[in-house]
Amino acid sequence: MTLVQLEVLIALAECQSFSRAAMRLGTTQSAVSHALRALETQLGVKLAQRDASGVRMTNAGDRLLQRAREMTALAATMAQEAVDARELKTGTLRIGSFGPTSTTHLLPPWLETFKKAHPQVQVRIEEESDDVVDQWLLQKRVEIGFVVAPNERFEVLPLVQDEFVAIVPMGHPLAELEAVPIRALTGLDFVLTEAGCGPVIVPILQKHGARPQVLYHFTQIVSILEFVRRGLAVSMAARLALPDAPQGVVYRPLWPAQPRTVGLACLDVARLSPLARAFWDIAKKKTVVGSRHTRFAPE
Repeated sequence: MTLVQLEVLIALAECQSFSRAAMRLGTTQSAVSHALRALETQLGVKLAQRDASGVRMTNAGDRLLQRAREMTALAATMAQEAVDARELKTGTLRIGSFGPTSTTHLLPPWLETFKKAHPQVQVRIEEESDDVVDQWLLQKRVEIGFVVAPNERFEVLPLVQDEFVAIVPMGHPLAELEAVPIRALTGLDFVLTEAGCGPVIVPILQKHGARPQVLYHFTQIVSILEFVRRGLAVSMAARLALPDAPQGVVYRPLWPAQPRTVGLACLDVARLSPLARAFWDIAKKKTVVGSRHTRFAPE
């Protein structure tokens, strides 16, 4: 069993395609197939199979996948610790991001600083919803990632305070208010975002007894803003996930206010690889909220 074979297994599980896995690994499709067959022969069990929708892990493959991630992560940490002795000149850092709040507002300046200090390091950033980034951290698919705090499963560095806002058309009665009562959304045609903070919005509405008519489910913020601009619906999102309000659209705070704290998270700061720790320290120096990482206690 080799690390290359384990990396092939991981890439197939995540890409669900031999060709995409080969592209990620910088090799050929035949090499990926050969590595998988060799690993299956050595272990004596089928790990992956093709079907109409692509490549799927077998039950045995799913069980071994977590171990494969742990082993490759440990190998990467050992390699990076060796690199640390050579001033962190090479290596790969994987980061999970949950949308514009982190990808637009936080990551770019930090990444610029990091790349200036470590120009040969490869930084891989994957973007998904909050819940998926949490799972990536637990599965060790990424070493650090952005989360909404508090989150008792991780060690969290609080970064920035954000809040949810109502998104309404200019000229709408709610646009005349300094803050929109959440219950005032009841009965209104509503666009629910399916990305990033989307899963958080429904509980907020339910908690405050708001029952809007959820007619549209969009993943792209530009689509949401266009529907609101045309007066077709209202919506809600985290302020830092939004661009400046386009003409015809206004953002209003909610009442009661719905704040949230965005933080950078990992399983254990003390066990971060040297590259991840270097990035963590950059975020720590530039953080908006506090200067120490903290493990939040569960509510």
